[in-house]
Amino acid sequence: MKQENNLNQNTSISSYLRETKYSETLLINQMSLLRAENKDEVYKFGFGQSPFPIPESICRSLAENAHRKEYMSVQGHFPLRQAIAGFHKEKENKIWQAENMIVGAGSKILLFCVMAAFQEAEVLLAAPSWVSYEPQAKLAGHKVSWLETNFDDRWRITPEQLETFCQNRDSPDTPLIFVFNYPSNPTGQSYSDNELQALAAVMKKYQVIVIADEIYSLLSYDIDKLFKNTLETYYPEGCIVSSGLSKWCGAGGWRLGFLHIPPQLTGLLAAVIGIASETYSCAPSPIQVAATEAYENIAVANVFLKDQISLLNKISIYCTEKLSEVGVKVHKAEGGFYLFPDFSVFSEKLKGQNISTSEQLMHQLMEQTGVALLPGSAFGLPSSSLTARLAFVDFNDEKFVDTDISSYDFEKIKQGINRLCQWLTEL
Repeated sequence: MKQENNLNQNTSISSYLRETKYSETLLINQMSLLRAENKDEVYKFGFGQSPFPIPESICRSLAENAHRKEYMSVQGHFPLRQAIAGFHKEKENKIWQAENMIVGAGSKILLFCVMAAFQEAEVLLAAPSWVSYEPQAKLAGHKVSWLETNFDDRWRITPEQLETFCQNRDSPDTPLIFVFNYPSNPTGQSYSDNELQALAAVMKKYQVIVIADEIYSLLSYDIDKLFKNTLETYYPEGCIVSSGLSKWCGAGGWRLGFLHIPPQLTGLLAAVIGIASETYSCAPSPIQVAATEAYENIAVANVFLKDQISLLNKISIYCTEKLSEVGVKVHKAEGGFYLFPDFSVFSEKLKGQNISTSEQLMHQLMEQTGVALLPGSAFGLPSSSLTARLAFVDFNDEKFVDTDISSYDFEKIKQGINRLCQWLTEL
């Protein structure tokens, strides 16, 4: 008689599986695409994907190197790491060495590799924060703690908050990893030089390990900030910087990111490289070569970034003004392509529509207006917080082929914002 399989149809494996959830940003993109397939009007303000076309010279480099099939170094193509260091020296005055960097298949997997490098850690997040930080920390087996921000503080962590948290930790000897994202996804807000310096002083005091997620840093609207100080300026020994091609170069689907890990964090780079070697092996070779072109050709990047920033700033101002006119609390973005509107002024009227959570509000907006937003609860805020992330990049990059980016008329976004405002005024 055959021995029965331990996992026969009467045995459930569900109790042994990790508790995970689908990325909220990717989920809302699927919902938007499904609605569009059904020929329903949809305004895709839920998914934050750069709409800008990758510069032609970089695409040409990818095509010319499509034959490259070799496995490259797990740490990344050395000329690429050198080019990244030179690029960020020119753009942000960062002093990096290629030896202290790792290139990966997107910054997202590299963030996870850092967390997975620790056997035990506590991960600190600002609420609201990008949707994947918390799941990644939990997948790595770490405790997750939150510092809730508010509209009046422009959704920014204060030094006093951080100090109080560090003073009162249950396990102060456990490494504390603070994921610090600016300009912020989801709020679009950034930090002043004085604020960064004050936060860095607290981080130094308590030896906080910081993952500075600067994926949107090159899309800061204040061009002068690109040549001023960053958090790393004041805390270089404890600041891991994460960035990549996806936002500034419009190449999200290329999946090319990097980390700069300071040598003072002894052993961390080697541990991250080890984890990378056992997971994704290396970033795709043709993309690494094309990315080298992207980071070496600073003149192309300068023009491309100037045009992007001009248009994104214009859209941010339009959306902020229209939403403010009907009573929505919202700060103009300081970088990236997000707003974080607060609809709490409509709370009583929304209750009349049986809406009391951000998830319910987003569902009704999608059903009744076709406007797709992400609820504030997806970013770590309570469900009762009537907030949302609005990504103002719903336009087709093909329109930019024969059009100056900075002068583009963002009609689709205007329509969506106006429809949202009309729905609110008719409550």
